Amino acid sequence: MTVTRVLPAGRTGLTESGIPPRAAVSTGHGARDAAAEGHEGLAESREGVCRVSFLLRVVLPDRPGSLGAVATALGNAGADILGVDVVERSDGHAVDDLAVELPSGRPPDVLITAAESVPGVEVESVRPHSGRLDTARELALIEEITNDPKEGLALLAEGVPRIFRAGWAVVVVREGTRAYRLAQSAAAPETVAAELPWLPLERTIVIDPEVQYVPVPWTTLDTELAAAPLGLAPRALVVGRPGGPAFRPSELARLTHLTGIIATVLPDA
Repeated sequence: MTVTRVLPAGRTGLTESGIPPRAAVSTGHGARDAAAEGHEGLAESREGVCRVSFLLRVVLPDRPGSLGAVATALGNAGADILGVDVVERSDGHAVDDLAVELPSGRPPDVLITAAESVPGVEVESVRPHSGRLDTARELALIEEITNDPKEGLALLAEGVPRIFRAGWAVVVVREGTRAYRLAQSAAAPETVAAELPWLPLERTIVIDPEVQYVPVPWTTLDTELAAAPLGLAPRALVVGRPGGPAFRPSELARLTHLTGIIATVLPDA
């Protein structure tokens, strides 16, 4: 049985990616209570109706008409689609992120019910989101860091969560048996210096806290973790996605490509 994780909307302290740093994870009927908690950050349509934005990750058959059928089902449920981004395509299936809006007060599980009414479609996750999808941010971030390499680590940590629709990011480095952060995004969990024995990295990985030790605050809210090497030093970019979904191979490849380019323009690369 697949369990779809739904994070609550309307919390304060949302990051630009729309992920609250400390939100409870709920499933099933709990999504109704979560959606009803709070109304901050609501958008107002031209008709004056407040609407809430969500990001759906759906797995669907990779054949003509599948996405259109999902869009129709979501529209019939009262949702407006703001944008679509292709995450991955393989083995006859596609994985897409859909940014949608619902009228305030409607529970996000109506999105799950609507999308999964289409044969062969599975909703992997539903998360709060802030507006439309922007698929050109990687190039913009590279340009920004190239123009100001001394602030490159800080710009990278702040920009990556928006690109990968995650909650937070930190840049860490290991010196001897001690590891500490060099930069962090606004929503990154507070931690003290600790040992990260898996540094240095040879490749981008999904971090399994059962195998690779990480500070406990990194794992709260069922946070999915990925890490990429950053230059020749025992340094890495760690990205956290509270509540999931898991990082897919295509996302790890994008992260590898991005950090590889950024490492070449950093002053101490």
